[in-house]
Amino acid sequence: MKPNKKIFIILVHIIVWICFFMLPYIFSPQPKDISANVSRYMITLFIVINLFLLVFYYLNTLVLIPKFLFRRKWLLYFAIIALCFTTFLYAPATVTHWVNGNTEESIRKEIRQDIKQRRSQQKQEDSLGIKKDTSKIPKHAPPTKTNPALKYFPGSFVVFLLVFAIGICIAVMDQWLKTEKTKQEVEHEKTNTELSFLKSQVNPHFFFNTLNNIYSLAVVQSDKTAPTVMRLSSIMRYILTETQTDKVPLENEIDFVKNFIDLQLVRLTDKVKVNFHTEGDISQEQIAPLLFISFVENAFKYGVSTKEASEINILFRASDHKIYFNVINTIVKADNGILDTTGIGINNAKRRLELLYPGQHTLKVMNDGNIFEVQLEITTV
Repeated sequence: MKPNKKIFIILVHIIVWICFFMLPYIFSPQPKDISANVSRYMITLFIVINLFLLVFYYLNTLVLIPKFLFRRKWLLYFAIIALCFTTFLYAPATVTHWVNGNTEESIRKEIRQDIKQRRSQQKQEDSLGIKKDTSKIPKHAPPTKTNPALKYFPGSFVVFLLVFAIGICIAVMDQWLKTEKTKQEVEHEKTNTELSFLKSQVNPHFFFNTLNNIYSLAVVQSDKTAPTVMRLSSIMRYILTETQTDKVPLENEIDFVKNFIDLQLVRLTDKVKVNFHTEGDISQEQIAPLLFISFVENAFKYGVSTKEASEINILFRASDHKIYFNVINTIVKADNGILDTTGIGINNAKRRLELLYPGQHTLKVMNDGNIFEVQLEITTV
């Protein structure tokens, strides 16, 4: 979040809370003629209640909702809310008593005595013919005995429920906006990945090399001609059609990787050895498309040589809604001794994993100068 935007949000929160705390004074101002002791008690109680509401709001929206409600731990969430509500019913009066040294019962007695005194004074003034406004004198004094179930500011439990409901609404709305933003980023990254792959792999160089290989196979009437054409066709079809969906069968994604490897092997010599293995039931899993191809492409880009022996090992394993992918390749230096290690494709893959599987994947990329290894584990539920 940008600093200016963060400051603006903080200011908005401060202004909203100030307005919220001022509402009781606006709609129900405190009488001017009450005693200082009662006034001090009411102000302290009001401040304690507001502080409690303030702490509860941010505890609920920043901790309880993300950690419990959004993770479907509903029973634990509402148990904590019930505990907060119970605390709210009794804590403010207790804290106010600690601060002022007054209890609710003593304040009620003082108010009762004040009302009696004002009524007595009014009777004396009436007997002398003095007319004064008596509308502000309560007709019924508060009882001297307190109700142990109601040791809180009148109506404050309604305010608690209001703060609780507002917190839920704001948190849900914020989560929805984040989800929508993430979906847009995922779509954007997906489109960029597809276009990047088309540009880097199905570019004229790759395409014409593959066609030249097919032409050479056709000239010698090799039995590999038709399968090679079908593999190229399958790659084009997969990228242009099947990747338009959010999820594809893992089996289809692996077939796509196999076709890519087979096309790469057409142009390579026997010095390159590729070991490809699958384990587990790959037909039952769904995965976001084009997640693995960047790592496989990277292995062929930096791990094969026409002059020296090189090896690539690729493994897919599926079990218990987890997909494990591992690729290991030897690192072959370029002819000029310089190895391009910008890793744009791998960085794009990392970004897509962060967007598509946040908290549901682990990725390890290791390079010791001779061997490059990628270990990826994805939880699909």
